[in-house]
Amino acid sequence: MKTSKLTLLIFIGLVLGIFVGWKFPEIGRQLHPLAHIFLNMIKMIIAPLLFSVVVTGIASHGNIKALGKLGAKTLIYFAIATSFALVIGLSIGLIFQPGKGFGDSAISQNMIQTATNMAAQNVHESISDIFVNIVPTSIIESMAHGNLLQIVVFSIFFALAICAAGEKGKPVLDCISSLSEIMFKFTQIVMNFAPIGVFGAIAYTIAESGLGIMINYAKIIIALYLALFLFLFIILNIVCRIVGISVISLLRAIREPALLAFTTSTSEAALPQAMKIMESFGVSKNIVGFVMPTGYTFNLDGSTLYLALAMLFSLQIADIHVEPIKLLFIMGTLMLTSKGIAGVPRVALVILAGTLSSFGYPILGVAILLGVDQILDMGRTTVNLIGNCIATVVVARWENEFNYTKMEEFNNLYTYEKNIEKLKSYNNEFISPVNIEEHSEHGCVENNES
Repeated sequence: MKTSKLTLLIFIGLVLGIFVGWKFPEIGRQLHPLAHIFLNMIKMIIAPLLFSVVVTGIASHGNIKALGKLGAKTLIYFAIATSFALVIGLSIGLIFQPGKGFGDSAISQNMIQTATNMAAQNVHESISDIFVNIVPTSIIESMAHGNLLQIVVFSIFFALAICAAGEKGKPVLDCISSLSEIMFKFTQIVMNFAPIGVFGAIAYTIAESGLGIMINYAKIIIALYLALFLFLFIILNIVCRIVGISVISLLRAIREPALLAFTTSTSEAALPQAMKIMESFGVSKNIVGFVMPTGYTFNLDGSTLYLALAMLFSLQIADIHVEPIKLLFIMGTLMLTSKGIAGVPRVALVILAGTLSSFGYPILGVAILLGVDQILDMGRTTVNLIGNCIATVVVARWENEFNYTKMEEFNNLYTYEKNIEKLKSYNNEFISPVNIEEHSEHGCVENNES
């Protein structure tokens, strides 16, 4: 029931932020520090939380062979999911052609200069460089820079060392297990500040971009959000049906982290809470701890889809026609170069600018997209999060470690709480707060009818 209240408060913060950013843009611009403070609070949680969850999950099992299989299955699923995202982005771009007829009156010299600077950034890495950079030289440095994949790699080796130490490693494992529980409590405390952070983030976004920009960029905005919607309710819905869960139930479960990802345009803001929810939803701790942070490097469904659409948008603006074979080669390049560079500001546009430049195409489309990148980023970041949550279920099901009973209890708890809220709205005297609390502790299945 606390979760329902927090969702409502986050939504109120979203609405108020839109209003303030629209009506009082000067005030809206001054509210950006609120979002920064909240995001910094989230970032200070992630490293110790991730370390403790991965170590506890793996060390509790201690099966090195199973870990190798888990990694292989995870990467296979990521490759399949991002390929479908690429296909949908490409299809919507070819059908809607959002770059056709787009005027250049909204482009400033500053936007063109920024796009040129992006094209000059060296973010493309070879496959060998990506794998070399997975291994940290210093775990302190990895934690300071928020490199999730390096933290996971260090945590895996640390967990294996605990297993190898036998009984001598047990006190350390108990300590790290306690740290995991403390960090989840820490997350609950920080989440109380989420409505304020959302309010500041959305007020700043609307103040900077203005609602009028939605009209100028309507075609590309509609095309992207339609493509994201199709990917979510066709591809990911089919995936959920295959593994035997309801996509609606899962979306309802992760509504708060998804709303956070949407309003802040930052996956990190939603990661701690999403990990806790997926564990409660029935996914084992070791799979959540491995798949979700790895997914933020290798399974960016929303970003991959956006890159395909944005590439076509840029080519259509310049009236450049590319042969299908070469277009597929460009898309494959985009998908590969988007791996392993999480943490670069405006990473999707940086990749797009660099790829356009490397193939000798103009970067005018990047300059245009700069004006609405924040609004587009909100959608693609949300789909990145949802895709990674579903990936944990798929891998858990593949490993026969998904707890369907736990999922049913989670869904029944939600249904029960909604029924309680309805009853309270009819007559506050029907059920006392003491009884509500008492029922919530017992799974709530047997109490639904009463």
